Amino acid sequence: MAKGRVPTRDELLAFIRDSETPIGKREIARAYGLKGDQRIELKELLRDLRDSGEIAADRAKTFKDPKALTDITVLEIVRVDDDGHLLAVPRRHDEEQDGPPPRIEIVPQSSRGAPAPAVGDRVLASLKRRGKNAYEARIIRRLGSGPKKILGLYEEPDGRHGLGLVTPTDKKLRRVFDVRAADKNGALPGDIVWIEEAGGALARRARVVERIGPMSDPRTVSLISIAANDIPVDFPEAAIEEAEKSRAAPLGDRLDLRGVPLVTIDGEDARDFDDAVFAEPDPAHPGGWRILVAIADVAWYVRHDRPLDRAAYRRGTSVYFPDRVVPMLPEALSNHWCSLVPRQDRPVLVAEMWIDAQGHLKRHKFHRAMMRSAARLTYNRVQTAMDGAPDEEIAPLMDEVVRPLYGAFHTLLAARERRGALDLDLPERQVTLGKDGRIAEIGVRARLDSHKLIEEFMVLANVAAAQALEQRHMPCLYRVHDQPDLAKLESLREFLGTLGVSLPAGPRLRPGDLNGVLQRVAEKPINRLVNETVLRSQSQAVYSPDNLGHFGLALARYAHFTSPIRRFPDLIVHRALIAAFGLGEGGLAEADKGRFAEFGEHLSMCERRAVAAERGAMDRYVAAYMAAHVGAAFSGRVTSVTRFGLFAALDGSGADGLIPVRSLGQEFFRHDEGRQLLIGERTGETFGLGDRLRLKLVEADIATGGLLFEIVEVLERVERHALPRGSRSPRDARRGAPRRPVAHGGPPRDKRSRRRK
Repeated sequence: MAKGRVPTRDELLAFIRDSETPIGKREIARAYGLKGDQRIELKELLRDLRDSGEIAADRAKTFKDPKALTDITVLEIVRVDDDGHLLAVPRRHDEEQDGPPPRIEIVPQSSRGAPAPAVGDRVLASLKRRGKNAYEARIIRRLGSGPKKILGLYEEPDGRHGLGLVTPTDKKLRRVFDVRAADKNGALPGDIVWIEEAGGALARRARVVERIGPMSDPRTVSLISIAANDIPVDFPEAAIEEAEKSRAAPLGDRLDLRGVPLVTIDGEDARDFDDAVFAEPDPAHPGGWRILVAIADVAWYVRHDRPLDRAAYRRGTSVYFPDRVVPMLPEALSNHWCSLVPRQDRPVLVAEMWIDAQGHLKRHKFHRAMMRSAARLTYNRVQTAMDGAPDEEIAPLMDEVVRPLYGAFHTLLAARERRGALDLDLPERQVTLGKDGRIAEIGVRARLDSHKLIEEFMVLANVAAAQALEQRHMPCLYRVHDQPDLAKLESLREFLGTLGVSLPAGPRLRPGDLNGVLQRVAEKPINRLVNETVLRSQSQAVYSPDNLGHFGLALARYAHFTSPIRRFPDLIVHRALIAAFGLGEGGLAEADKGRFAEFGEHLSMCERRAVAAERGAMDRYVAAYMAAHVGAAFSGRVTSVTRFGLFAALDGSGADGLIPVRSLGQEFFRHDEGRQLLIGERTGETFGLGDRLRLKLVEADIATGGLLFEIVEVLERVERHALPRGSRSPRDARRGAPRRPVAHGGPPRDKRSRRRK
């Protein structure tokens, strides 16, 4: 802050907005060291800001940000953060108009016997500002909680005298709800509906507040996941209007790459094309390559704090279902102006990169450019061409485009193998829908070199983006994947020991150590089991301004740059690069430079929400597919062992479901967490992770996506070794308690018997 001079309009506005409390003219003048006529000039400047609505003034003649909350306001507690803090939002906050809600943290207070505040509660609270768009709140009194909405299947069973019945779609909610005829709100038997509880805990009464659609309609499957996970679907009118007004970007100062044969390579069913690639040998470095990765210039169209920007940030990511996509951006952008369609001029942000013969990234440049895609290619067609059978479109591109791409890819792949990136072998399930919208076939998605080619090019560009922002001292939203948690690591080491597989000791594990394990079991029956167990031991990847590196890729720094059509973190990285390199309009706003921690938290949540929705929809589609096969027998493997039963996945389809412990036999089963077993106390019979079973499908619940199995026979048991003497399960080790988990499969014993056990 410069002393002795009147601040500029922007400086004064920032000073007032950053103040934790409203401040008066005297405090401002003192802060800037203003005297005499300077104070008169300050007074006029404050009047201008007040008249324009950029600041607000009260009767005490103090000034504040007009968007700042009042000292006492009504809040709704919405969630608990990773540190256990309760977070709230203003009761009447319109995110589309007012922008992202402020961070409001509830200060812990003595409850004096009253119920502690919880998610869903409405409270009257006093606020104290703790920074820009951040407050702490002290609860004055609890106002109650809003009615809890529950998604469920509405039915009208016989013999209930006009009462409807709603079964929640959430498998964790084991209650059912009665709905009177006056409260069904037009719901028909078989509808998926939103309900609100209308009675006490024992009454189990509810009223229907919204119909989603009939369960018999296959399109309802995705709608359940969209509703259950609160996925935003409809764009605000202002955002749609802004998108539809978009026009072709001018060439201006952009680098003209329209003569370079950049191509897109995507799946057969891809709906948008946001990345294009090109490679050629680097004459200055034998064996090296010059690589171009061109990404749709979304930042040109989606500007800071405009309706499009706010709507996209609220979504955070596109969400993909078997029958539809819920896009992050309206169709006018995602499928048109920001899609790199063939033979059309499109604005892009380009990573120009040079690698040496060992695949090391030697240098890079970032450009705003104009490109014209030479072809829209697919993974299958490109792979078929490299295998010797190019089609008419690809044949002329082989020497100039396709073969150089594969040449650069093989160099990058060798570098990946040398640095020891984690190499899990887990086939991806592929679902094919029929014309009726239902699953026609479930299979495994082919894993081709053409897929790996695009992945390696995108990884290289993501690394270059992170490096570039660091070099320019610009904030970066990293994609971080931390080391495995020590407890998970010890659990993995212990479990692998029961399979006769050793893992190097010590807390600092490298991805190459895990690859060594995977290579040793690659040709063994336990291969799939070990791959899945290693995957479950990994930390969750998140977005963060703090660089923790990327453990899985064995990279020191990594950011997401390559998909701004469908991921908001990539758009933030684009804006930061534009600002860092002075590439024109649409760069990172000054106001956003201090928000990267908030960005990371919100966008990581959006990603988790999307993954949960996609997984839930897939489970329900598979349940609908399997419903026709209730009573049939299938082969499968145990994928998880819990106190209450086993989870198993069927061979081929990958459909997974529960084998309840009660179905295992008329005895008690002890849960051995360390060896991942259920052990019969009387017979000693074991069921464990990786065992192959013949299973009978007992139930397929489309509404919840749940499958129930019974064991017909054990086809193959995984050979296990004893745990080391004195070893305990990770959970018991943390508690410092003896291992005594017990489950039962038969009728309950008397209480004294259970106490003895």
